[in-house]
Amino acid sequence: MTSLLLLAGCAQVVEPEAERPAGPDYPASPTVAQVDTYHGVEVADPYRWLEDMNSAQTKAWVNQQNALTFPYLENLSSRDSFKERLTQVWNYERLSTPFRVHNQYFYYQNQGLQNQSVLFVTADVNHPGRVLIDPNQLSEDGTISLSRVYISPQANYIAYGVSDGGSDWVEFRVRDIRTGEDLITSITGTKFTNLSWLPDESGFYYSRYPEGGDGVADDQQTVQIYFHQLGTVQSADQKIYAVESERPINPYPTVTSDGRFLIATHWDGYMANAVYVKNLTNDQAEWRPLLDQWDGLYSLVETDGNIFYFSTTNEAPTGRVIAVDVNRPEPAHWQEIIPARAETLDSISYVGGKFFASYLKDAQSMVHIYDAHGRFERELALPEIGSVSGFTGQKDHRETFFRLTSFTQPGAIYRLDISSGEAELHQQTEVNADLTGYITEQVFYESKDGTRVPMFIVRHESTELDGNAPLLLHGYGGFNISITPGFSPARLVWLERGGILALPNLRGGGEYGFEWHQAGTRLNKQNVFDDFIAAAEYLIEHQYTNPNRLAIQGGSNGGLLVAAVTLQRPELFAATLPAVGVLDMLRYHTPSANARAWSDDFGLSENADEFEALYAYSPVHNTQPGVCYPATLITTGDHDDRVVPWHSYKYAAVMQRDQGCENPILLRVETRAGHGAGTPTWMRIEQIADQWAFLVEHLGVEYSEN
Repeated sequence: MTSLLLLAGCAQVVEPEAERPAGPDYPASPTVAQVDTYHGVEVADPYRWLEDMNSAQTKAWVNQQNALTFPYLENLSSRDSFKERLTQVWNYERLSTPFRVHNQYFYYQNQGLQNQSVLFVTADVNHPGRVLIDPNQLSEDGTISLSRVYISPQANYIAYGVSDGGSDWVEFRVRDIRTGEDLITSITGTKFTNLSWLPDESGFYYSRYPEGGDGVADDQQTVQIYFHQLGTVQSADQKIYAVESERPINPYPTVTSDGRFLIATHWDGYMANAVYVKNLTNDQAEWRPLLDQWDGLYSLVETDGNIFYFSTTNEAPTGRVIAVDVNRPEPAHWQEIIPARAETLDSISYVGGKFFASYLKDAQSMVHIYDAHGRFERELALPEIGSVSGFTGQKDHRETFFRLTSFTQPGAIYRLDISSGEAELHQQTEVNADLTGYITEQVFYESKDGTRVPMFIVRHESTELDGNAPLLLHGYGGFNISITPGFSPARLVWLERGGILALPNLRGGGEYGFEWHQAGTRLNKQNVFDDFIAAAEYLIEHQYTNPNRLAIQGGSNGGLLVAAVTLQRPELFAATLPAVGVLDMLRYHTPSANARAWSDDFGLSENADEFEALYAYSPVHNTQPGVCYPATLITTGDHDDRVVPWHSYKYAAVMQRDQGCENPILLRVETRAGHGAGTPTWMRIEQIADQWAFLVEHLGVEYSEN
């Protein structure tokens, strides 16, 4: 439907501020006479001025909010003790799962309190490697991070991306692995692109945003695929592919492992995609569609000559693997290699002539191994229940590595001999804490509409279930992301102090496949909030906690979740921690083309039916004057260019305006930080110490040191 959005009152007229709310002496938040009309409905947006994050007025307001929040948090009685304990627990050696390219092994290591993990390379995985890239040397405060790396096929070069202050903008550089020296290469104008090398290592393909009129990359436009010749400057890069469409379609490149084909995977949202292909062995070859019906998600697993193996949700909500002949790509000619199962196909790879398929069974990992023809061979025996990742490598490798983690397992890395099927422990992570005595259970509860929802609950055996324990309920529920068991030093400190942790697998996630995801999107988004509220009610009913001891936490889409349920059921929670949240649902899509792509999950206010659904739960638009809301600590980063911080600014302003009791509504804005990725260790510890101390203060429990 054509948008009926009209703008009115754009003169930014400042109105007198309303009567001060109860609680802390909040900074003044002036209002403007901004009214938008959506499909005949007038919607006030009195804090629109906060969207101008570079204005002197907004910067002054943020500084005033921080001047209130940081001293408040620093003076909490348990804050220093939490910081000390978090520092102790965080200080343990962490090694990533090794990954092999050609004849070299690569892995990340953090000695404990290093701000960023260091990338190592070695020819012998059983011996320590040498430092390849140490991002800790890139900035004094540790805020420049290594975002992603791409090793060339013969392991002679590494293209590595660096992010400054947590930004999604990435600069790629190239280093000679043999000498440790950087080439002249500097690739800018990119955010989410991969890099795909040619087999001869002469260069790589990548996607970048076109330049705007000011000569700066413009992320309001869609990306285009370029080729970079090694040893040249970026200005000489050749544009290879662009999509001409009214839809905001972003293409990203992949060179097949044999170098014969270049693939452009088209993305417009997260529900479906398309795949186009070009034959690199024929100079006259044109791009042609391989999969272009937008009837599911397709992800390339491997190729064998003209045969392309894809995992897909096409006619398989939980996922399957198909073989597509590049010369006969019509569905009638597809071959099903691995059929769909009841369990969700979470990831799949092809290494050493085997398919390694990792499934989710009630949000826990299960790994099946298939031969090259898709015949089932066996299920990989796992030593305990948890989450599994890894299984990377190449066709001719005879080994692969995988990692097993859980809420109380910090990481066991195994080497798998593909020929014999034997897995041996390669490295066990040890932490500075006693991990015995913890209990993890999985329960199932009914949501509002009767849907059966699973939830993990973690506690120490000494924590009594008398309804008085402090409980942290964490949720996400969106973008096909699955919440599975994983280790966190921050959560361990919470558990050590007698707290309980609960993580429900809400609709909108990927735990049960496409239909589970879709059931929590667009007009069905309220299902996610209902699932979360039902989780809280279950925990109270079964004597895990009570409303005065119950806190909720979530980030990004999870920040939206926390804010929405806070407004819908304020009496159910004592404290809330919405982080980097998407909180203005009528305007979330305006900052960038990337944000607009979230409409697969959220919908758009431009559409009448979706506007109605969004307006009904949008946190910025649904606070009520005089309601007693839980104590709330809103957190964001001023460098967050994924979910821009003005979402949190506007939410803080309306919550402070309408709060009807003394429970504080605080905004904590981290400088030199973004959406979360790449945040240095010291900053993470500070953030968590603030949050745990805030919860202890407002859940009415005494802080005790074990």
